[in-house]
Amino acid sequence: MLEFNLKSKTISTQKNSFIVGIVNANRNSFWEKSRGGFSLAEKLIEDGADILDIGAESTRPGASYIEEKDELAALVPLVRKIRKYYDIPISIDTRKKNVIKACVEEGADILNDISALEDDENMASYAAQAKIPVILMHKRGNSVIMDKNTEYENVFKEVHDYLISRAEYAVSCGIDEKKIILDPGIGFAKDFNGNRELIKNIKNLCSEKFPVMMALSRKRVIGEMTGRDVKDRLAGTLTANIFSVLNGVKFLRVHDVKETADALNVLKELMDVGN
Repeated sequence: MLEFNLKSKTISTQKNSFIVGIVNANRNSFWEKSRGGFSLAEKLIEDGADILDIGAESTRPGASYIEEKDELAALVPLVRKIRKYYDIPISIDTRKKNVIKACVEEGADILNDISALEDDENMASYAAQAKIPVILMHKRGNSVIMDKNTEYENVFKEVHDYLISRAEYAVSCGIDEKKIILDPGIGFAKDFNGNRELIKNIKNLCSEKFPVMMALSRKRVIGEMTGRDVKDRLAGTLTANIFSVLNGVKFLRVHDVKETADALNVLKELMDVGN
């Protein structure tokens, strides 16, 4: 059984990984079926999500960041409504301290910061004070320019070292090291070879003391591996996710919750050596 500590409770799953269902409260995400609000959140809960990850700022290549007021307007009412009916842990995908603070006040539980606490100088101190878990992701630059920043001497080492340094920074700011999750940022300032190397070597990042989240769902790298358009990348995504779990990944951020739950349930049964 996997366990993870939130601010005031511990969540658990019998599967080999927590399933993090994606809710994009905007119209600009690359997969249209991830765009939605309360009804999408309900569906993902019914399909078996362990955590909801809600964001309003698209970070796909080429997308522009949005203003704080627009992010707040999209997220706060949605978090409030979900929390009125459901107790599921809610992660907020944001780079802004005021946004996560407002959402935590409505019942959100986790910060998912693609800037790894870099974009807002007040983010780390707030997360420490609020005692919430943080997800720290690797990227270079912003969404507009990241596809031009894909050159690395050793992509795994550079991503690994960056994430460990950001985790150490988080701890130095008072964030509990047991509440830190690392995300290698597949698709963020990485080309096909870089993404492939990170996935192939993810076991080495999982060997650190911090759990790892993989966000592979329907991404371009899956399309490059399969030759499939985004709408036909489910099988490729499931395969990459199972590979990741077998190599130690504890959180899967996905669009297709029901299918991921089925895959993990089968994996668990086949790996259960006690029966």
